Amino acid sequence: MEHLNTTGTTPTQTERSLTLKLFVRCSLVLLVTSLILASCGYRNPYVYSGPSKSIYLTTWKNRTNLLQLDSKIYQSLIKWYQKSGSLHITKTKEGADYILAGEIVSYNIPSLTFDANNSTSRVNLTLTVRYVFKDLKTEKILLEKSREVWTEEYLVTANSNETRDNADAALEIIIDELSQRIYQRSLVQIAE
Repeated sequence: MEHLNTTGTTPTQTERSLTLKLFVRCSLVLLVTSLILASCGYRNPYVYSGPSKSIYLTTWKNRTNLLQLDSKIYQSLIKWYQKSGSLHITKTKEGADYILAGEIVSYNIPSLTFDANNSTSRVNLTLTVRYVFKDLKTEKILLEKSREVWTEEYLVTANSNETRDNADAALEIIIDELSQRIYQRSLVQIAE
């Protein structure tokens, strides 16, 4: 059974040859790229592949009136640490290699820009946190941020449900970026 090309006719020998050549070239490019990355020492910054380590991750103190914010940060951090096969989150301090503890200091939504009617159209959601990452064996503080401020802009609309959804999405972005940064910074400390 012959296959038809885009013109509805049977492909010619030249068309088959060109298709095969394109396939071979793409395969070679992928192979060469893979070899170059492997030979130049490329390392995925999201993966720790050293000896197995455990991290005691505490639930952060929530000093805001936003319920479940501490739980959202905890779950996001777990998601990031699961990217590494050699790092494991534990719920107990005993036997853990490291501890990651933090505090949610504040959550603010101050108005920043105004439209022609002098009403707010965009606001910046600001989350302030502090955290510490410590080696429990040596008692050495490996990473400490006494005040870290995260800001994300979102749109305020005439629809209150839409505005709430926009604020929730902005907060999710902050939480994910915060968790990613903590994860990456701690990987650097563990690998040293």
